[in-house]
Parts: sequence; structure tokens; C-alpha cells
Amino acid sequence: MRATRGLLIGSLALIALGIVLLLNNFLLLTNFNVGAFAPLILVILGAIILLRGDLLAGGEARTFGITRGSVERATLDISAGEIDVSAQPLQREGRLIAGQYALNSRPALDVQENNATLIMHRAATPFLSFADWSMNLAHDLPWTIYVTTHLGQANFDLTGLIVQKAVIATGFGDIRLTAPQEAFEPLILKSALGNIHVIVPTGVNARVTISPSRFFQVRVDENRFRREGTSNVYVARDVDPQRAPIDIYVSGTFGDAYLA
Repeated sequence: MRATRGLLIGSLALIALGIVLLLNNFLLLTNFNVGAFAPLILVILGAIILLRGDLLAGGEARTFGITRGSVERATLDISAGEIDVSAQPLQREGRLIAGQYALNSRPALDVQENNATLIMHRAATPFLSFADWSMNLAHDLPWTIYVTTHLGQANFDLTGLIVQKAVIATGFGDIRLTAPQEAFEPLILKSALGNIHVIVPTGVNARVTISPSRFFQVRVDENRFRREGTSNVYVARDVDPQRAPIDIYVSGTFGDAYLA
């Protein structure tokens, strides 16, 4: 529904702007300053981002799968540009990763001893392919995750995964992260223009540090988190004391941070 509203508003606004410019070209409007409408383009793009979470819709994709073999740890290196990216646990045993990727493409795989690095870069995919990238990750080995997008959004459900560390950053796009039960190093989330949603399952011992700003506010479910004094640190409630704590760092410029 958000995607439909975003595209509808953007389409109607662009049509209206086009009609006005046509009337001006045929001198049916007098004393009209075309340049004054330039900021309207930014308003339209901003409205689409707020309603959809990104700018571009998905397209045709292909499925892929890579067997695990003797791999004992893995790194996922994603530079998606304007593409949406999502990840979740892999249920099928014997696979390292499986999912969908751009048509006529597949991740680049580099294996050194027992370490695997999977590289998914926008520059290595067809220019006109806007298909969403979705992947399922093996749950029985530690993952190091690096993700960046310019106009895409990132949705990472790390439930049940072992995470070494993660850095997820977007330019114009939302981030949605479901925290893993185990992470050896901090998880870092950054967005220039977009909301950041952090979901902490019951029992997970998470500590979320937020760097708020004038245009980046914090929305917290107080039934799930308690604030440490007057700091910007929020600690999950109802945690399993046997689990090691997970540190999550959140920062943004325009948007909101949601903790639930």
C-alpha cells in the first residue's frame, strides 16, 4: 500500500507539472517562472521516499544458490546502489547462501582456506535491472556483513544467525534490522534520509546507542526498552541473562529511529 501511494502521488505530481510546463511553452500562461518549479522535483522525490522507503520499484530477477562446502565463516559485501536488499536465515542445510539477484548476474565468490567472501556490487549487474536482491544466509557459521545503498532500502532479519559484525548504511532509504541472538562485535546502522527500525526479539540481550539530531528523533517502545539515565542508550527488557550482550549503534540525519 505504501508503494502504491508513493507511485500514485509522484505520478500525479509529475503529470500536473508537465501540464503546467506545456501551457507555459505555448504561451497560455503569462508571467510564469519555470525555474520556480524546480524545487517541486525534490518535494516529489521526498514524498515517494517517505511513502515507499525508496525511489525505485523492483523488476525481473533470477534465483541462485551456493553450497557451503568446507566454509567455516563468511563475509557478505553488498553495494546495491538504488536496489532494495533483504536477508533472512537459510532453512536448507548444506547451502551457504541462496536467494534472488539481478537477471544475468550472480554474486562473486572468493574462498580463501575456510573463509568465503561473497561480493554483490551494483556495478557488476545490468544497468537496467532494478530487481530486489534477496538472500538467505546459513545459520551455523559467523557472518560479517557490509551493506550500502544509495536509493534502496535494507531489510535484514538476522534471527537465529551468528554475526561477527555488521555495518548497514543507506543514503535515501529505510533500514529495518531484526537483531540476532549472538553478535561478537557491534552492529552499526546509518541512514542519511530514512527511518531506522530496530526489532529486538524477546530474550535477546541488546544495548542500543542512538545518536539523535534535530531531524532524527527516537521512538521507543517503553515496554521493551529502558533508558539508561539521561543518556541515549536503551537496554532491552526481559532478556536472557545467559546470553552475551549485543551492541547496536544507530545514527541518522533525516528520519526517525524506532525501537521495538
